[in-house]
Amino acid sequence: MLACGSKKHNKTVSIKSEKAQVFEPNWESIKKNYKDPEWFNKQKFGIFIHWGAYSVPAFGSEWYPRQMYMDTATFTAQLNFEKIGPNPVYTHHKKTWGDQKTFGYKDFIPMFKGEKFNAAEWIDLFKKAGAKYVIPVADHHDGFAMYKSHTTRWNSVDMGPKRDVLGELFKEGRNQGLIMGASSHYAFNWSFYNKKDHFDTTDPQYADLYSTKGKNLKEPVSKEFKQRWWDRTVDLIDNYQPDILWFDFYLDIPDYADMRPKIAAYFYNKGIEWGKEVVINDKNFDHEAFPEGTVIYDLERGKLPGIRKLPWQTDTSIGKNSWSYVSNWESKTANQLIDDLVDIVSKNGNLLLNVGPKADGTIPEDQKEILLQIGNWLSINGDAIYDTKYWKTFGEGPTEVNKGHHSEGDNKDFTGQDIRFTQKGNKLYAIMMAWPTNNSVHIKSVKSSEDKVSNVKMLGSNANLKWSQDTNGLIVEMPTQKPGDYAFVLELTL
Repeated sequence: MLACGSKKHNKTVSIKSEKAQVFEPNWESIKKNYKDPEWFNKQKFGIFIHWGAYSVPAFGSEWYPRQMYMDTATFTAQLNFEKIGPNPVYTHHKKTWGDQKTFGYKDFIPMFKGEKFNAAEWIDLFKKAGAKYVIPVADHHDGFAMYKSHTTRWNSVDMGPKRDVLGELFKEGRNQGLIMGASSHYAFNWSFYNKKDHFDTTDPQYADLYSTKGKNLKEPVSKEFKQRWWDRTVDLIDNYQPDILWFDFYLDIPDYADMRPKIAAYFYNKGIEWGKEVVINDKNFDHEAFPEGTVIYDLERGKLPGIRKLPWQTDTSIGKNSWSYVSNWESKTANQLIDDLVDIVSKNGNLLLNVGPKADGTIPEDQKEILLQIGNWLSINGDAIYDTKYWKTFGEGPTEVNKGHHSEGDNKDFTGQDIRFTQKGNKLYAIMMAWPTNNSVHIKSVKSSEDKVSNVKMLGSNANLKWSQDTNGLIVEMPTQKPGDYAFVLELTL
């Protein structure tokens, strides 16, 4: 068990301004001066990383630290009652690790050693996967910082791995030409842990990990905790200069209304000071946290049914059932994820794909293999993805996509009749989600009366394709050999 540390971290980070700031901490100023950076929309594919002390029990999900304290009922992320009775994670923890009063979440931190963590190996894998940017989780709901924090003792340099995980990844990623971001989920730390006297969560010596919130579930976020959130986020910004700052839900609730324009203005002004365009990704759930036109809109495990002219992003995990590594991790297939990438890009979005390393710092082989399969596909078909723009229609075919957070489980698999479009210069890319069953495809959206085609080729194939175009569309006969295993790209010269 961990003893109470010194109070050297309890300092307040303040803004010092010696000259006029472009962005003032109000939405009018931010809307006036902010523009989505073009570089973000061009990248299309990034990697998310959920790795922390919650990887040690490897059970349930990254919400283990919350659910291990839910002994009589489970509550949702929005603090609404979900079901009566002990949560399975609570029961598992008590049976496997002992009573939550004597073995709390804090006691996993010394066990989180990350002894096989190698930033260079991770970044090399992400490069081979075709990713252009990487966003490690810097602060999750649990309150343990994965970097050298100057505002909390609960960080990966002073405890656990005794390494600056974020710093090592930033250094290696930037050395290899990747754009580096950091995610903050810390706003929900206020309400993450269940507070009861028979848990260690009410012990005042651990309040800087479990938050100072009392036992009232609906207690508003305190002024003191909002200052703690501010200090922690500014510390992260100042010391790591992320290109992307990704915010999770709960920052969207009314309690944080005064903090949102303040942090946006601070970060965007810092970008100017650093001489680079920076961007915020935000996941709104129930509230309009950041007004449209001030950040990049992000959807968790969901997509959009059509084109959004402003850039947007889907964040999802390779894992069907968790973001962090768990012993019963279930991976999606490379085929599913490539289809998702194609569908998202055709609608002007980016895909941020999560990996869940083990507690020792290794990325499981099945996740590695999926990333390499995606990378192999992108090495052949990347022209249809990177630096492309949406076309006049995102696609055609029978499969519709549901809209909204956590909607991916409701979507059907794509078929050989489903086609998605992207464009770059005079090239139009028609991406078939599967090989046509009759070895030819009729693309109805590409009509001679509107878009005259002069040449057709399949990326990854040297075959001379037979094709014809009229006012009813474009018909292309497939080559005798497939150039790959997944979505197939026709490059049309207009």
